[in-house]
Amino acid sequence: MPFLSFFQNPLFGIFWIVALLVGITIHEYAHAKVADYLGDPTPRAMGRVSLNPLVHLDLYGTLALLFFGFGWGKPVLFDPFNLKKPRRDSALISLAGPVSNLVLAFVVALSSSLLFRFFPVSSFWEMLLSSFSFSMVYLNFVLAFFNLVPIYPLDGFKIVEGFLPEKKAKEWSELRRYGPIFLLLFILPLGGKSLAERTIGPLIGISIDFLDKLF
Repeated sequence: MPFLSFFQNPLFGIFWIVALLVGITIHEYAHAKVADYLGDPTPRAMGRVSLNPLVHLDLYGTLALLFFGFGWGKPVLFDPFNLKKPRRDSALISLAGPVSNLVLAFVVALSSSLLFRFFPVSSFWEMLLSSFSFSMVYLNFVLAFFNLVPIYPLDGFKIVEGFLPEKKAKEWSELRRYGPIFLLLFILPLGGKSLAERTIGPLIGISIDFLDKLF
């Protein structure tokens, strides 16, 4: 777990903290920026179209990510009535967060590969940079895949709702009331591991292996 890094190596613990701040900030900024671009002034009025981490951090979501390996930022509020196509645009706003984390993970992996290839460094600095890159890639994959789970209030639920036919979307929306229950069942350990670990863990592993082979 990321939090154990503090006890094993304080420097690597700092890497996790920085990666966490960057990942959550980019995720929530992407939500706010897309909502602003699609015509809703709410996020800008609330100061959320910003790369300042302090406006995006949620206490419980941050602690969950540190202790359990998954978490969330402070939700970006937007008004669907300000959007031209409320259901579709709401889905695009929700999709922006996870996509931004996937893009960031890709950019970090690519940048690290190019850096080591064209600017050789000592083994010590290579170890530090590799550890920081891994922290960034890992946590951004966590944020992306966890938030894509179609359980309310995660982004995945709103993405599915936005792209379903109207009648099906209304039926899907009724599942919101059960969201907290489903989410607890998803993240609580069952038989040693939670459903989140059993599903998201392999996806993260596959994605990291893919980037490793690609670069």
